[in-house]
Amino acid sequence: MSLARGLWRENEDLARAALEHPFVRGLADGSLPLQSFQGYVAQDAFFLESFARAYALALARCPDGGGLQDFAELLSGVLEELKLHEGYAARWGVGLEAVAPAAATLAYTDFLLATASLGSVGETCAAMTPCMRLYAFLGQSLAGERPDEDNPYAEWIETYSSEEFEALAVRLEGLLDRYSEDEPAVRNAYRRAMKLELAFFTANDQNGGRK
Repeated sequence: MSLARGLWRENEDLARAALEHPFVRGLADGSLPLQSFQGYVAQDAFFLESFARAYALALARCPDGGGLQDFAELLSGVLEELKLHEGYAARWGVGLEAVAPAAATLAYTDFLLATASLGSVGETCAAMTPCMRLYAFLGQSLAGERPDEDNPYAEWIETYSSEEFEALAVRLEGLLDRYSEDEPAVRNAYRRAMKLELAFFTANDQNGGRK
């Protein structure tokens, strides 16, 4: 089993917790309050800018030409995802120009940028892969539940369940396998990122008690 697959299996408890999280269930059935989604879009746009910078740092430090192309194309994918958020923002009146990051958002972005700046390329991949694999898992899982066509969050589900997004996740997992060693720093970075994903959903869920 590859390191990426092994790490995903070791953290499946957190992936399942994310799938059952009230915020994600609200996306699944369309019951998430619009205000919650608006706040999420703003915070996620701030996060994605840092995610893009982490890719850029990994690109600058990768030791071979193949990695240069891979990281550059993954960076391009994040920029396309930001365009999607801009579309949400325009339709639903979300201002992205001066987003004040929440504590959970800053905790995640600080972790990513510190890892990308100070850690190895392998550790950076371990810190970034959970976001991509988790969102692909959530999108595919929700799409498998056959969401209502009138669900206002159908576009979100479609985006993250797409073959294109799955391909990006697989590509980053390949870089994790290429550049990472099976060592505590890598395992800790992966687990930490998964926990920060859960915290991010919680911070953006204004009906956390909803079941």
